[in-house]
Amino acid sequence: MAGRISRQFIDDLLSRADIVELVDSRVPLKKAGKNYQACCPFHNEKSPSFTVSQDKQFYHCFGCGEHGNAISFLMEFDRLDFPDAVEELASHCGMDVVREENTASPAEQRRQQQIHQQKQDDYELMLQISRFFQQQLKVAKDKVTAIDYLKGRGLSGEVVKRFGIGYISDAWDGMMNSFSRNGQANQQLVDLGMAISGEKNRPYDRFRGRIMFPIRDKRGRVIGFGGRVLGDEKPKYLNSPETRIYHKGQELYGLHEAKQANKQLKRLVVVEGYMDVVALAQHGVDYAVASLGTATTFEQLQTLFRTVPDVICCYDGDRAGRDAAWRAMENALPLIRDGFSLKFVFVPDGEDPDSLIRKQGQAAFEEFLDSAMPLSKFLFEQLMLKIDMSGHEGRAALVESFQPYLDKLPDSHLKDAILTELANSFGMGTEQFLAKYSKKTQGNEPKKAVRKSTKVTPVRLALALLVEHPHIATNLDDINVLQPLTAPGIDLLSQVLAVCKQNPEIKTPQLLEYFRGTEQGAQLAKLMCWQHHVEADAATDVFLDSIEKLLNNFVEQRAEVLLQKARAGQMTAQEKQELQAILNA
Repeated sequence: MAGRISRQFIDDLLSRADIVELVDSRVPLKKAGKNYQACCPFHNEKSPSFTVSQDKQFYHCFGCGEHGNAISFLMEFDRLDFPDAVEELASHCGMDVVREENTASPAEQRRQQQIHQQKQDDYELMLQISRFFQQQLKVAKDKVTAIDYLKGRGLSGEVVKRFGIGYISDAWDGMMNSFSRNGQANQQLVDLGMAISGEKNRPYDRFRGRIMFPIRDKRGRVIGFGGRVLGDEKPKYLNSPETRIYHKGQELYGLHEAKQANKQLKRLVVVEGYMDVVALAQHGVDYAVASLGTATTFEQLQTLFRTVPDVICCYDGDRAGRDAAWRAMENALPLIRDGFSLKFVFVPDGEDPDSLIRKQGQAAFEEFLDSAMPLSKFLFEQLMLKIDMSGHEGRAALVESFQPYLDKLPDSHLKDAILTELANSFGMGTEQFLAKYSKKTQGNEPKKAVRKSTKVTPVRLALALLVEHPHIATNLDDINVLQPLTAPGIDLLSQVLAVCKQNPEIKTPQLLEYFRGTEQGAQLAKLMCWQHHVEADAATDVFLDSIEKLLNNFVEQRAEVLLQKARAGQMTAQEKQELQAILNA
């Protein structure tokens, strides 16, 4: 495996990336003076405290403290590790990642090689299997049956191709005949959920006689499959099991395709099945996703709200559908903040999104989506179904039943609206509950962090200006003048100066990247967020003044030490010369 990602490449990548464009593609930003703002994507808040600076190529949230450069943002927002974040940013900028020679120990290199190669082999094998299934739709002996089925569901060849839909005949070894080479290959197929271990260690196909839907991750890599029978056999749908590259609670079928079809997604509709997603796309609703046979999880909802502000859950109107909606609502409550909404719509009995859009068409179906029930109304309706509302006791019990859900919901206009609705709709007991709830939440409310003002010292100011304007280091002729100094922060200032001197063209995001994951990096990030009120055109002069103050302070302190020694008669000849030089300067 190639070595670490080249430092020079990371510098070049960060110089080409525009953090405003990157963040805005995931979190819509608004201009605010010379910076950009949004409600923070990393915590719930009512008013925007998340700031992105185009000049500094840096983001910072004054609410939760999250901060960093373009790579940091992708790591936090897209939940990527460092190499994947660099790969993603490089892809965004149209660059190929450059790696340097690996300097790790031979044993560590072998371990890295195995992990990397295993991952690459897994993705490559799943891609090849997906292509195999697509090819089978063209060449299998019973291909006509599969094609007729897809045509019967109203799917065009273009949509089948867009989603990579394929087919596998009903044989025990249809796929294994093509991909079973040896024991190691067989084990990989079992590990990836494509085969099942049989007697005498002879694996056989997991998927047989099914239309095959490849499941892609956020980067478009095939990580699993869903298979649907052509008739009424059970189970109707069969899904890949959990594997080392597929975790169904974290993925959403169709999300990659929806992003490919829409440069600026405004909303996503969550449906229950693969065929629903594909059928909706066939009729123009190309922003549907499915939750892969699970109740919509917190992680899936987090991904949804990191992608769009509006999510509509479209489920069957039966008990199972409403139970799924309830679980989705419970999982979503901690994620709901101002500007984001979760709504619910239930298809009529005997219908599903697939059949409904085929009968009514795109316009009618989207009107149906527009009529979706807001979360607050759904919550009220479901709780009222569980309680006898005929007497005062029932009304009081209903009001009390809201508490656990209100506790999960962050402060927002939605929470205020629910409390107001409770007060307006129910009589006896409501006032007491609201008073008690208000007192309870106030008692549990965490103390707001007090933003301490950073003490202005020459070292802090010099560092802050240097990180923000790295080029000013060229104005300091000799950084070795700092060597004798002992003030707090001098070591860090010397390190940063050394990096800037060695890289005269370095910019802020590259400089911060040099210190990623270190205590020094955390200190520099804090200084990046400090409002020092020094204008850019004055940065060089103020920086040099700060250095001069440091040197003068050191000289004054050193002179005082030498004078005290002189008074005590403890000076060496060398110290006498040093004091004389200071006094004559």
